[in-house]
Amino acid sequence: MRKICSSLWLAVILLGTFVTQAVAQEQPQKLTLENIFKTRLIKTKYFPSVRWLPDGKGYLLLERNKETEGNDIVKYDIKTGEKSILISSKSFIPEGETQPLDVEDYTWSNDNSKLLIYTNSARVWRYNTRGDYWVLDLKSNKLQKLGKGMEESSMMFAKFSPDAKRVAYVSKNNIYVENIANSKITKITGDGNDHTINGTFDWVYEEELDCRDGFRWSPDGKYIAYWQTDTKGTGVFYMIDNIDSIYSKVIPIPYPKAGTTNSAVKIGVVSANGGNTQWLNIPGDPRNNYLARMDFIPNSNDLLIQQLNRLQDTNRVWVANAETLSLNNILTETDSAWIDVHDDIFWIKNNKYFTWMSERNGWLQMYQVARDGKEIKPLFSTDFDIVSIEGFDEKHGYVYYIAAPDNYTQRYLFRSKMNGTKNFEKLTPANFEGTNRYEINPTATYALHRFDNHDTPTNVELISLPNHKQVRLIADNSKAKELFQSIEVNPKEFYRIDIGNIKLDAFMIKPADFDSTKKYPVIFYVYGEPAASTVQDRWMGGDLWHQFLASQGYVVISVDNRGANVPRGRKWRKSVYKQIGVIASNDQAAAAKKIFEMFPFIDTSRVGIWGWSGGGSMTLNMLFRYPEIYKTGIAVAAVSDERLYDNVYQERYMSLPSLNSEGYKNGSAITYAGNLKGNLMIIHGTGDDNVHYQNCEMLVNELVKQNKLFSMMSYPMRSHGIYERENTTYHLYQTMLKYWLDNLPAGGR
Repeated sequence: MRKICSSLWLAVILLGTFVTQAVAQEQPQKLTLENIFKTRLIKTKYFPSVRWLPDGKGYLLLERNKETEGNDIVKYDIKTGEKSILISSKSFIPEGETQPLDVEDYTWSNDNSKLLIYTNSARVWRYNTRGDYWVLDLKSNKLQKLGKGMEESSMMFAKFSPDAKRVAYVSKNNIYVENIANSKITKITGDGNDHTINGTFDWVYEEELDCRDGFRWSPDGKYIAYWQTDTKGTGVFYMIDNIDSIYSKVIPIPYPKAGTTNSAVKIGVVSANGGNTQWLNIPGDPRNNYLARMDFIPNSNDLLIQQLNRLQDTNRVWVANAETLSLNNILTETDSAWIDVHDDIFWIKNNKYFTWMSERNGWLQMYQVARDGKEIKPLFSTDFDIVSIEGFDEKHGYVYYIAAPDNYTQRYLFRSKMNGTKNFEKLTPANFEGTNRYEINPTATYALHRFDNHDTPTNVELISLPNHKQVRLIADNSKAKELFQSIEVNPKEFYRIDIGNIKLDAFMIKPADFDSTKKYPVIFYVYGEPAASTVQDRWMGGDLWHQFLASQGYVVISVDNRGANVPRGRKWRKSVYKQIGVIASNDQAAAAKKIFEMFPFIDTSRVGIWGWSGGGSMTLNMLFRYPEIYKTGIAVAAVSDERLYDNVYQERYMSLPSLNSEGYKNGSAITYAGNLKGNLMIIHGTGDDNVHYQNCEMLVNELVKQNKLFSMMSYPMRSHGIYERENTTYHLYQTMLKYWLDNLPAGGR
């Protein structure tokens, strides 16, 4: 998923969001690259997500113990705010050791008698999903390590059995079940190897379908259901590490590119005691369908499975019985463009219904579906998109959710009665203008409320619901806000740009010493693809990189074109189907021309554009398609040819290359490389497993063929985020700054 600045929001780091526990101190009044990326000018108080107690009367946090230098599990009382140590870090000291384990995560057993501890983690693609696991028996205070004899940091996704007597986990593509009492390990699958993956997933399932944990205990503890992935036949991409040894190392990655062969994925059920796996006979070619979701229905041995076809325009929901292997297709969702997998599935009304998100009426709405699929109807309805479901109050018949009906750059909390009618109630008070996020307790009586906007760092408060009254302030970042406002910057200004057929959201940052009688160069920051949005009223660390560019004498502007991931309805999102790179380019160019009309202080002879990932692709498209508008551009980690990206992402929005060959050609920037007239810098990491360095090399080859001069910078063995290894981020932004100053003269004239 080629999102802004690596396939996750690394922009939050790279654009200046530096999160620490420290309070902002007195700092210099002018921005520099060094105080943004090295000394971290604005430091904010950070408050992590909490774990609510089942009764909703308190929450748990991991907190550092200064004495032991380990993490305590601390309980906070909602009403009093008092905290108490529920489990001391001393309990996490292994026998014979003096230091406690570094607890990174933990899970309670169903009966709360044991704790499963995750530590010593290692990175797999994007996230640290491999590590070591320990069990703490809370009655005996016995701490024991799981996986005796297994390689360090090789275990994944460990989970207690429902009766807390066993733990299942994945190691080296096989699933194991360990008896806690006697440490006996049973190998549940035995065929895992480099090509056969049990209980976890290949690169593309993790990246594009957000699938990592690949097995489930049945509620009665008798069975384990799991995904198996066969990567044989999938194209292998080879990265080359030239810097960590005197000889190069080849790194193979099974990576299906657009239109090529997929892995074959299936779901099996096996006894938790071991034995032969029984495979579900789900119709459809396993290489041309995606088994995107699978979970046991509460209190049953039935599985609810979502199956997307390869074109991702049909989602079939199956109920499969783990014992009989019977299958029943209870729901089929279709769309003339594409369908996203939605995870907002909750079982309600004594597990007789589950919730389902659908755009079938033009807005992303919530429906309730009977367990047998014979009834589907709105849980409630609105004339706007639901962004996310935050909680349920079944006792009083309400669902809580985030939406943005009036301003797509902001987010607010609403609730609606679950009675099928058109109804909604906005709960966020008017003074919280910006982005609001909530963690609601199980009884929907309290919530942690996080608020921020473009010039306000995130403040966290405990509130009561539904009246949204503050109980206490949890994290106050007013000092960081004061520091930000003391810097010589101008806050973001938000606009609607009318390009004739539609109005687009945009933001602008002006130089601190802005003089409306002068003309300034402009740098457009672009993304342009369906995976994300750049124009959001959020803190994002103050967007210090762009503020710094403005302080150098540039006007910085960003525009969300059609198709951007914002809650503007199905028509907005799906308008770009089969035209990725085309509609967005037209919208961005039309917006630029309109902006030039609206703001006479912009010097149209000094127009720059930059972006990362999908934004890098858009930068190339704009320079090549509209050389009369854009004079200088920096494309970071860009897809130059859409055929080179992974099939799940690219085919979702573009269909198969065999069915939309002209669309792939017209949407790929490399097609228009011969039109380059201005200044172009290409930046790419050679260790990018997401948007391969191949994209850079193929584009360079074409530019050379077309006799076009350009600049480029490659970062050896840096991934899509280009942040690994010493001094990388600082060097990257120095490189970009120098290119701007050398090729797009700054300052008003």
